[in-house]
Amino acid sequence: MKNLLVSLLIWMPAMVLAQSTDDELVNVKELIPGIVIDLKYNTMDNFFQQKLYTTNECFLAHGAARALKRVQDSLHTRGLGVKIWDGYRPRAIQYLMWEILPDSRYVADPASGSVHNRGGAVDLTLIDLSTGQELPMPTPFDFFGPQAGHDFMNLPADVIANRTLLRTMMENVGGFSTYITEWWHYTYNPASGYPLMDFQMK
Repeated sequence: MKNLLVSLLIWMPAMVLAQSTDDELVNVKELIPGIVIDLKYNTMDNFFQQKLYTTNECFLAHGAARALKRVQDSLHTRGLGVKIWDGYRPRAIQYLMWEILPDSRYVADPASGSVHNRGGAVDLTLIDLSTGQELPMPTPFDFFGPQAGHDFMNLPADVIANRTLLRTMMENVGGFSTYITEWWHYTYNPASGYPLMDFQMK
């Protein structure tokens, strides 16, 4: 009996430490193995036309990743999934973006930081699981114009339906909130109180 108690006392702290807190960064692929990751800032295919990341590994705050898993699981029943274009963004990259484009309409001021720097924002789209193809959406990622807004309606019916489906799933299933001018950007609301981080992805 004594040996059992000693063993429990040794293992209990390790078990507690192994549990991620909601604001701790986790690798999204480890929590949602089937999710598609295509980090645009790890390519030249972005608004800055520069490769800003050094890896295609995506991290999110644990709370946000769990919420996204609910969305992914729900979409699977429709033969759909999500493709992530951006998640956690190191604060150093935010400063670099601000250096390139110091305009708060397009880039969050690194002095106050972005929810991306807290691991609580995700940029994504829908894909057809049978083909891997992206569903038609109003604009490409990082398109800064009225067509990217949720209230822009001069679009084909299927595009509006796809945008609406993504929004419905993210809001109603995942509990995320929208950014009205960017159809691809969603915020996990509790993350606004998470610390700004500069964990470098390698």
